[in-house]
Amino acid sequence: MAEYIAGSETEFVNRMNERAKGLGMKHTFFQNCNGLDADGHVTTAHDVALMSRELITKYPEIHGYSTIWMENITHTTARGSTEFGLTNTNKLIRQYEYATGLKTGSTGLAKYCVSATAEKDGIELIAVIMAAPDPKVRFHDAVTLLNYGYGLCRLYEDENKDTLPLKNIRGGIKETAAVQYEDAFHYLSMKNEDLSSVVKEIRMEEIGEAPVKKGQKAGEAVYMIGNERIGSVDLVYAEDVEKAVYGDYLKRVGRKMLL
Repeated sequence: MAEYIAGSETEFVNRMNERAKGLGMKHTFFQNCNGLDADGHVTTAHDVALMSRELITKYPEIHGYSTIWMENITHTTARGSTEFGLTNTNKLIRQYEYATGLKTGSTGLAKYCVSATAEKDGIELIAVIMAAPDPKVRFHDAVTLLNYGYGLCRLYEDENKDTLPLKNIRGGIKETAAVQYEDAFHYLSMKNEDLSSVVKEIRMEEIGEAPVKKGQKAGEAVYMIGNERIGSVDLVYAEDVEKAVYGDYLKRVGRKMLL
């Protein structure tokens, strides 16, 4: 595969190292693309976690493959076809109810390693174990880390579906403009906080100055726990309001006289 993609393993490994550097994997250097022991072929648990995060974030469909427990493979050569079975080496798929993957590995020097991913209550975690003395220890330690993380992590979500008040516009062809949330709000607490105490405060000046453009910031929704600000979402105009000219004021006066 390396030769097909890059022309040679050497060039492919160069690309691997370039990509690793781009991901911030400061303590990783690849000497080959097969992961076997070699002088100077090194990484860390933190760097493996960075690489794993990139994979599951950019290509979440990987979970569809990494959670397959058993699969029959048909191997076809000039001598004919042979079918054989493969079993997932990541036993957490069967042993840990929240497991979603991801990858095991072992060599003589690295011993037994695993990058374990899991999802519970909307929270995805990665636990990386390296240099375990045997497979059972690596899985036990991964579960310990994941349970520790889920014991601390809490997720607060606000889809921001509520309707916001119109904002008064000074000097525009319209006297008000619709305002909406730019996005939903998500906050991951890693301090085992009581997120039922989160308060949302709408902070928006009463009057805006024309012209305003759709998507332009009109204020913000600020989320607080006590006196601590935990995040915010911009409030944006949902429509354009052009600046009024003399003729617009005459029309407005005329309409009011007719009422």
